[in-house]
Parts: sequence; structure tokens; C-alpha cells
Amino acid sequence: MQHYVEAARDFVEAHAIGLTVAVVTGASLLALRRWMAGGVCRSKARLDGKTVLITGANTGIGKETALDLARRGARVILACRDLTKAHMAANYIRQQSGNSNVVVKRLDLASLQSVRDLAKDVLINEDRLDILINNAGLMMCPKWKTDDGFEMQFGVNHLGHFLLTNLLIDMLKKSAPSRVVIVSSLAHEKGRIHFEDIHLDLDYQPVVSYRQSKLANVLFCRELAIRMKGTGVNTYCLHPGVVRTELGRHTFPTSLWKNPLLCPFLMMIKSPREGAQTSIFCAVDESLANVTGLYYSDCALKTPAPAAMDDSVAKRLWALSSSMVGLV
Repeated sequence: MQHYVEAARDFVEAHAIGLTVAVVTGASLLALRRWMAGGVCRSKARLDGKTVLITGANTGIGKETALDLARRGARVILACRDLTKAHMAANYIRQQSGNSNVVVKRLDLASLQSVRDLAKDVLINEDRLDILINNAGLMMCPKWKTDDGFEMQFGVNHLGHFLLTNLLIDMLKKSAPSRVVIVSSLAHEKGRIHFEDIHLDLDYQPVVSYRQSKLANVLFCRELAIRMKGTGVNTYCLHPGVVRTELGRHTFPTSLWKNPLLCPFLMMIKSPREGAQTSIFCAVDESLANVTGLYYSDCALKTPAPAAMDDSVAKRLWALSSSMVGLV
């Protein structure tokens, strides 16, 4: 026994520097990982008797948001384009939450008719709508067009949600206090609304389009808050963080996420559950009951880019968007 003790002591002495480096490195990586995970929604708020609609809730942070709100007792509507994946997600959420009141409705944000059909379904078949979470989105796809001829990222990320929110706004008012949560991105900081070429036909670049659509999200949130003043409908927009989801499939191949050589790097990126925390925070946290039109990240208030606080641009975007989707 003494021999083993001495051997162990000799090993430690001989490798003291290496062991110290390993311990410090491990501790540093753990601390970095915790920091990268971001904020956590601490609210214990229940949602019994309330109805939530989440777009794009069949995967990623939308699915995790739906699971959390189902656990809080809400009736959760998964509004999705892919019904097969949506039903699979709904079954998973029912099993994990113990809440059977999880339903699927079809929504293709690239089709204004689909948006109108969903809104009509909700208005006819639902008694209330307490929380609308505009979560679905595209990121840096090729130069595609929606069914109505809009540039795809602007059409899906902004115009589809703009129309859906406006069509459901009376129900949100009737259900007040209610909330509209809009998932934007840090990418809005480098965005600009190209009023002179809104579809970027002259020079389409996926990243420029994405930034424009995410800036539009924040401006929409701001202008909607002004228009909803005194109605009990509050608005919130947010940056979820860098998250391991399918959103980046047009930038990085799906197989890349499974590459073992990238495991240390991927471990630093938020999981979908971590990425959903700010959406959940904006949807339920009691501290936000009397605030509206603001921008959040890591479950905390953040200041958006100056371009996102320009009320004249927000009003101009609202007028353009209303015309494009046929609300005027």
C-alpha cells in the first residue's frame, strides 16, 4: 500500500505544472460555459386557463418554449408549416409536461393566405389568446421568394408575423393583459431597412437580408407598443443568443454539428433550452407586467441599436408593411 501512495505522490510532483494547468483550464472552460449559457427565467408563474400560440414550435427554441409554457398549465398552440414534425413535437410536449392541452395548427409564414387561414381558425375556435410568440424564422437562405413574391427572409421573419399579429390583435385585446413576444437577433445591430429596394433585388446578400428582417422585428415591436398603449397588450422583442438549432442550416451543414472535432466549440454554444429562456422570460415574468416595447437578451433588459429606436423609421416600416400585406 505504501508503494502505491509513494508512486502517486511522485506522479503528482512530477506532473504538478501539467495538473495545475489542466485544473485551471477545466475550471475556466466550466466558467465560460456557464457564462455562455446566459440568463435563466426564474419566474414560477402559472398559466392555467391561458392560451399561448407559438410559431415554429416544432423544433429548436420554439419547441423548448412550448414545453416550458405547457408545464405551466397553458393551452399551447404549435403553429407550424411541417405538420408531421409538429405532431411529433406536440406528442413529446404532452408526454414531458403532463399537459394534454397541446394542439397543432398549420401555418406557412411564406404564404399570406396561410397566415389568414390560421388567424381565422384561431378567431373561430379559440376563446382567448393571452400570449403570442412570433418565434419562427429563416436565416441567410438563398434568394428565394414567398408565395406572394416577397423576398423570403423579409417575408417570413417580418411580414408574415406582422400580418398574423394584426389579425389576432383584437383577440389579444379581449384577453388582456396579454403579451406579444418577438424573437429578433443581435444581427439587427448591423441592419438597415432598404426602403428603396426592400426585396434587395439590386444586390441580394443573405446576411444583409437577415439583418434587415431582424431590425424590422425590433422596429415592429416598438411601433406596436405605441399603438397598443392603454389596451393591456404589451410587446417584447429579444435576442436568444447563439443556439444549436436548425436555423443555421443554410450557413452550416447539419452534419457539421455532429463533427466530433468541433465538440469543444459546440459545447460553448447554447442548447435550445438555454436559448429559449429569454422568450420564456418575456412571456411570463411578473416584473415585465408594466413595461412594453423593449428589447431583452439573457433575461435582462438591453439597449438595441440606434437604428432600432428610430420612431420615424418604425412608422414608415409599419405603413409599408401594412400596404404589402393588404391591411390598408
